[in-house]
Order: sequence, then structure tokens, then C-alpha cells
Amino acid sequence: MEPAAPKWLLKAGFSPITLGLDLRGGVQFLLDVDMEPVYQAHRQMAVDEITKAVGAGRARIQDETVQITLPRSQDMLKARSLLRTQFAQWDSRVRDNMITLSLPDSEKSTLRNLTLSQNIQILRSRIGELGITEAVVQRQGENRIRIELPGVQDPAAAKDVIGATSSLAFHAMSNGNIRQTLTVPDQHGRPVQLARRAILDGEHIIDARAGIGDMGSPEVNISLDANGGRKMSDFTRSNIGQPMATLYSEYSQDENGATQQSSEVISIATIQSPLGNRFRITGVGSMQDAQELALLLRAGSLTAPISIVEERTIGPTLGAENVKNGFAALALGLGLTLVFISIWYRKLGLVANLALLANMVCLFGLIALLPGAVLTLPGIAGMVLTVGMAVDTNVLIFERIRDMMREGRSFAQSIDRGFKSAFSSIFDANLTTMIVAIALYTLGNGPIQGFAVTLGFGLLTSMFTGIFLSRALINLIWGQDKRRDVRV
Repeated sequence: MEPAAPKWLLKAGFSPITLGLDLRGGVQFLLDVDMEPVYQAHRQMAVDEITKAVGAGRARIQDETVQITLPRSQDMLKARSLLRTQFAQWDSRVRDNMITLSLPDSEKSTLRNLTLSQNIQILRSRIGELGITEAVVQRQGENRIRIELPGVQDPAAAKDVIGATSSLAFHAMSNGNIRQTLTVPDQHGRPVQLARRAILDGEHIIDARAGIGDMGSPEVNISLDANGGRKMSDFTRSNIGQPMATLYSEYSQDENGATQQSSEVISIATIQSPLGNRFRITGVGSMQDAQELALLLRAGSLTAPISIVEERTIGPTLGAENVKNGFAALALGLGLTLVFISIWYRKLGLVANLALLANMVCLFGLIALLPGAVLTLPGIAGMVLTVGMAVDTNVLIFERIRDMMREGRSFAQSIDRGFKSAFSSIFDANLTTMIVAIALYTLGNGPIQGFAVTLGFGLLTSMFTGIFLSRALINLIWGQDKRRDVRV
């Protein structure tokens, strides 16, 4: 969809207002983030760390807890020391020769907030790779993420990329220790025994490009960050002649809606020489599979699996109708207000109308300038409400001026006292409404947040234009007027 803004405006660095899903049409996804694999990974990390510190075969995961059995007192001392230094945030219970660890609700909340924040950033990167620049990706509730893709009418490609939960990791082969072994099938279904702990995973990948290898088969060329390159270099330098496996994993949902992980070894290569920041992987399937894998690796692997629980499409025709009706309502309300104010307050009404028009210009400008701000249909409703509140500001001031004129003061004195006496009432009313707007934005989502944003900005612009701009214009015209018989 080409922007309707003038080209000279775009060349100057300005951009048109971003329209929301309900005005432009597009697709909305609601994603559910499954946190249990994250909690389970932290429990497994605890098992690995404690096993490494106090000996093999002493720790295991039981339901949602980590149980550590320590028959010797010196092992108990080591474990207690480890708990104090590395697992201080965990709930621990000691009974006889067993220590039981569990993640407290506070730690789960911290992990949940961090995981959702990371997933949101990764999803934004994935959507950016598709060339969609005006997407809205926000957290909704405790475990959900809402994605809006304005202007997108064919959601198939976006859905595949957004919902993909694939990841890549590189493993050494198992050394025979059963407890440190991970058994995974290869592409032909044959079991492969890998070292449980990965050499490095997808978080160190900074670039990935699909290509054709020397043998004519698709491959993915990988670039690592400095830390990942150092890990890969250290491992391959000390393991020349040994095999290294590339493990591809993906989360999916079974018939009951439970999340399950499926993994397979897509390649096993013998290390011929030390590897650095750049290398390639083969066995990635077709060229399309290689391109999709490269895209996901560039954008990053999700830190927790997601599932699409709701999908909604709004056609461009309905969006255009919403724009037409919404702005028609705004124009009608603004026009009737301008006429009423002009008739009721005469010359002061003309000043109020100028301030009201300036208010609309400022409000549209703020929405256009603020990064990530999107104009929605409820946002237009907020603008209509802003018109009424801006007029209310001027009505309070002008009625105070009338009261002062009735008391026999000059026009200039009435203006000064009218603005001063009305300020506290206007400020209190706008402050309480601003509190409501903040509450709506904090507790609401999508449409409610759109209404809250325009309402909040409208309050700020109304205060500026209704008090400061109006007074500047009135003082400029009548600031020295000492007449006492002016009709207001």
C-alpha cells in the first residue's frame, strides 16, 4: 500500500500517521506463550550444576521440584554453599540427607517477564525480515502476545514465520556417560547419541544466508558473534578429527493442546580444522527450507514456545469504511462546535476556534511523531472527546471573564482574573481524566490503549491551546482594553 502523503514531506523525513488494524485492514494474531519448558530448563540447569559440584547421580527432577540426595555430610556442605551462591532465589527445604529445590512464584514471574520481553523482540525481528514495517507487537495479559499486521491480507507467510518455534544447536557426540547423553534420531530415524550440553546454540548467530554448496545441495552459511566464535574455535581446535552434530528442534502441540518438542540431527560433520565466526551447515532439505531456516536464525530463536490461539482478518474495504465514518464524525463534531462557540462568545469565540483548530493540529502531530503510535477507530473517538474537553476549557475561562465583567472590571482585568480563577478547575478536571487515561492504557489492550493514547495527548494539547495559546491571542488583541462595556 503506497502512502498518500506528499513526496516532499516524506523526503523531509516526516512520515504519515500509522493507521491501526481497524482503519487500514489487516491481520491480528493472539499468541499464547508456554512457560513450562522455560521452568523445566531452569530445573535441568540446577540438576547439571549441582551434579557437577557434588557428584554424578545425586540430583533429579521430580514433578516441579529438584531433589538432591546426599549421603555424605561433606557433600551436604558443598550443596549448601552452592545454594547460597547460585540458587539463593530458589525455595529450598532440607530433610535428612535430601535437599528439595523449587522455583518460587516471584522467580517464575521474573522469568515470565523476561521471556515475554525477549519473545516480543524476536517476533519484531521476524516480522521485520518479512518487510512489514508497521506491525504492532505487544504483551497482553500474563502469558499472551498480540500482533497486528496492518495492510496484510494474505497471512500465510507471516503465520508460518511468527508461529515457527525452530532452533538450532551444535553438540559433540556422547562420551558414554548415560546421564550426560541425549539420544535423538537423525533424518532417517536412526538414533544418535549426543552430549546433553550444547557447544553453542542459536543465540550466538548474528547472520544466516541460504546458498548452494559445492555439491549442488542447499546449505545455510552461518555467522557468529564474538563470544560464539570463540566458543566454536576453542571446541573445534581441541577436537580435530572428531564429529560434531547439528541439532534441529521444533515445538508443536499434540491433539490435547500440550506442547511437545521434536528434535532431529540434520548433519554430522567431522571437524577437519578449527572453525571461527563463519561456517556452513548442510542437510537442511530443499532451498525453500534453507531460506526459511536462515530467516528464523537471523531473527533469533524464541526463548519459549508459542501457539496461535486466535487469528482475525479485517478486509481493506471495512477499514476504509471505518476511516470514512470516523473522520466524518470528527468533522461533524468539530464543525458544530466551531459554529456554536462563534455564535455564543462572538469575538472570543473566534479565538477559541483558532485554539481548537491548533489543538487538532498538535494532536495529529504528536500521534505522527511518536514512535510506535497507531491511530485506531477508538483513537478517533478519543479525538472527538478531546474536542469537547477543549471547548469545556474555553467555556470555563470565558464564563469567568463574564463574571468579572459583571462585577464592573475592565475587559483587560477580567481577562487576567478570568484565566487565573479558571485555571485550578481546569487543571483538576484534566488531571483526574489523565489518571483515567493512564489506567486505561496500563490495564487495557489494543483498542482501549488507542483510545487512552489519544485521550491523554488530547488533554495535554487542550491545556496548551486552551490556556496558553488562547491567552496569548487574547492578550495580544485586548490586553490593554480598559472598556467596561464589552459584550462577551
